[in-house]
Amino acid sequence: MNRIDMAGRTVVITGGARGIGYAIGERLVESGARVAVWDLRPEEAEASAAALSKDCIGLSVDVSDSLSVEHAAQQTFAAFGRIDGLVNGAGITGPVKPLPEYTPEEWRSVVEVNLTGTFNCCRSIVPIMQENDYGRIVNIASVAGKEGNPNLAAYSAAKAGVIGLTKSLGKELAKTGIAVNCITPTTAKTKILETLTPEFIEYMRVRIPRDRFVELTEIAAMVAWLLSEENSFTTAATFDLSGGRTTY
Repeated sequence: MNRIDMAGRTVVITGGARGIGYAIGERLVESGARVAVWDLRPEEAEASAAALSKDCIGLSVDVSDSLSVEHAAQQTFAAFGRIDGLVNGAGITGPVKPLPEYTPEEWRSVVEVNLTGTFNCCRSIVPIMQENDYGRIVNIASVAGKEGNPNLAAYSAAKAGVIGLTKSLGKELAKTGIAVNCITPTTAKTKILETLTPEFIEYMRVRIPRDRFVELTEIAAMVAWLLSEENSFTTAATFDLSGGRTTY
């Protein structure tokens, strides 16, 4: 494993208590970073932060609530004096069913967490990064945002929105020291699979040319580089982690 130099850097990871977010936190701590774990459940956020390192903190944050996000950003800045990186990983799939069967409330909840949550976090943290003219933002999108998964219309639409937000914000900040990119991973073995049917899980697996799901460590490796100082030129870009599934 290559060691990415993150010494002295502070990174916020939303949805960082488990799954993809926690795996990214592990990789960053190994590389010298301090991590602020933002998660909806306070006990999980605190426990995961403690497991990562004594230098990490865990905060209860509802990313769909702009006031909750703003408060957490202030707390994180007060604790570390800087925020160098942001990983927008908090997300939910929502129900697996045809679009006409979605209720407006189900649609809104998926969009508010996945897309509006990403907006809220960027809105609160970008000004902090601008103070030092330095920052790295990585938004966790999905292959669903590129291809659209049947019976996951809200999730697919929200993740497509994350890709569009990334490209827009990256261009806005292109003349600064802040880079904004996103990744589009295929399915990984996380607790999110518990919300999907076995048939749907198999539907996704057989469409991956590598014939397996992506490993959490593989996602973390790509994100670690995107958060590093070495990523000094690339911004407003989408990095594929689909195992060959996507064609653009």
